[in-house]
Amino acid sequence: MPVYRIYRARESQHQQFRWAPHTTGATQVKRKDYEEAGQIEAPSVYAAWAKLQESGNPLRVGDVLALEDGQLRICKYVGFEEVSWMVPEVKPAAEAETPAKEARAGGDGGQE
Repeated sequence: MPVYRIYRARESQHQQFRWAPHTTGATQVKRKDYEEAGQIEAPSVYAAWAKLQESGNPLRVGDVLALEDGQLRICKYVGFEEVSWMVPEVKPAAEAETPAKEARAGGDGGQE
């Protein structure tokens, strides 16, 4: 039986998600907006949702369940949808070094 890791949305993120218009398609969320809150064993995300409802600590809209293989599902008003962690964009090292090289080259006017 699958084991789901539970990620609870931080309160500020929960409120923002709660009032945002419903969107379809692949959603991305920031890992820093979530706190890991244990795990639950269940045959499906809906069974996990039901178990958590009965436990007195239900999933809220915006909370995420993660499967062992890395798949993520976010709880929405209409059910569960696929979601992924947003990965910050990293600039290539060559782009980061370019302004420094230009400043050194331009500093002496190119003359020796």
